[in-house]
Amino acid sequence: MFLSDMGKSTVMFARLREDVAAVFVRDPAARSKWEVLTCYPGLHALVWHRTVTNPLWRTGAHWLARWLAHWSRWLTGIEIHPGATIGRRVFIDHGMGVVVGETAEIGDDCTLYHGVTLGGTSSKRTKRHPTLGRSVVVGAGAKLLGPILIGDGAKVGSNAVVVRDVPAGATAVGIPARIVTGDDALRREAQATKIGFSAYGISADMNDPMVQAIHSLLDHAAATEERLQKLIDLFQKLGVDCGDAKVAADSFDPEQINRMLE
Repeated sequence: MFLSDMGKSTVMFARLREDVAAVFVRDPAARSKWEVLTCYPGLHALVWHRTVTNPLWRTGAHWLARWLAHWSRWLTGIEIHPGATIGRRVFIDHGMGVVVGETAEIGDDCTLYHGVTLGGTSSKRTKRHPTLGRSVVVGAGAKLLGPILIGDGAKVGSNAVVVRDVPAGATAVGIPARIVTGDDALRREAQATKIGFSAYGISADMNDPMVQAIHSLLDHAAATEERLQKLIDLFQKLGVDCGDAKVAADSFDPEQINRMLE
């Protein structure tokens, strides 16, 4: 029994060292181990979940686990249901307002910012909360709802509302969340490589995919209008009356629509 307890303690402290190291990797504001251990509510909430409430929940002491989780929420501002499954080196930055539901699963090396909700959409006692793969970044205020799967290395932008699966390595932004195009994803990854991770799951030069689609359509319309104008000029040189077509072409101004969207 004594050796078994020693083994559990060794694992617990090893996990704690991993969690502290993860903070230094992902938060440039961290200055010392003592500061991380005493001033990071995300770390406190995770340690409490791993060492107290989740083990109690798995032994069947559901009420006690919930009651102790309630006190953790009061102290840290982070609500983690005792039944949630959380991997290693998970980092909850700031943390206030984070909610992790009972059947939620968070993979290794994930990062959650303040205001994140891993919520359920069903009243049935089934798998009803999101599953996050490895190295997922969820931006501040994002809501992930239902038994969806967020693939390994995916990013969820701040304040996004995600109700469908997100492929591995993709980025979801908007309400409801949409997948960012490949060019944006490559640009994001290039920037993320410089700093080690994508803060808040979105970079400054990332456009909403719907806005990109609209601008692409406007570019296509402008190119079509230019070709039409060349045809009109050619027909007029040949003596063909193109009055109505010329008026319609002159009335279209894609640049004005672009200015309205910006």
